[in-house]
Amino acid sequence: MSVAESLPRAAERKSRAKQPTRVRRPSREDALEAVRTLIRWAGDDPHREGLVGTPDRVVRSYAEFFSGYDEDPVALLQRTFEETDGYDEIVMLKDIRFESHCEHHIAPIIGKVHIAYLPSNRVVGISKLARLVEVYAKRLQIQEKMTAQIANTLDEVLQPKGVAVVIEAAHQCMTTRGVHKPGVSMVTSRMLGEFRTDPLSRREVLSMIGTPGGGSCEHV
Repeated sequence: MSVAESLPRAAERKSRAKQPTRVRRPSREDALEAVRTLIRWAGDDPHREGLVGTPDRVVRSYAEFFSGYDEDPVALLQRTFEETDGYDEIVMLKDIRFESHCEHHIAPIIGKVHIAYLPSNRVVGISKLARLVEVYAKRLQIQEKMTAQIANTLDEVLQPKGVAVVIEAAHQCMTTRGVHKPGVSMVTSRMLGEFRTDPLSRREVLSMIGTPGGGSCEHV
């Protein structure tokens, strides 16, 4: 096999590796019984009047919380527009609110995402940026991984000159349990392309975003 013939196959393998792991989902009745088991483990009776409908409500909530597993983020960005009259400055969508759940405690993560990119020769509808956030937020997450996933997907599909993603969020796993530190937010960022290599472009995009978390949060 020639090198030219092997490259598409290597790219295909790389693409397959990026797909989320598929797992066999249990039945809905299995999920309902799992909730009943947790209620009993907590020390209550899942069959008493106030709790008898709780398993169904929890299962329906989980279907909403984790709907991102059923969506393809790459396919979401496939429709782009090239008629921009040569526009090549920063495109930014700020303050995209999201709700996610941490994969360590399944506790809520609530915050906002700022997305910016420098178009090369095409742009994408701004609603797609918000939907991209939703796809990754509606999965079990850690904030660092979610930041990278959003930036990497935009970079892969749009192939812009630069991508910047900044997320600031409060994690209920440390505000309502554990160390119990309310009022704390975490800030993560990922810069690609010119936003990573050009200090002036990086400063410009960060200036447009503002100072996440009042300038006192952790950046990774």
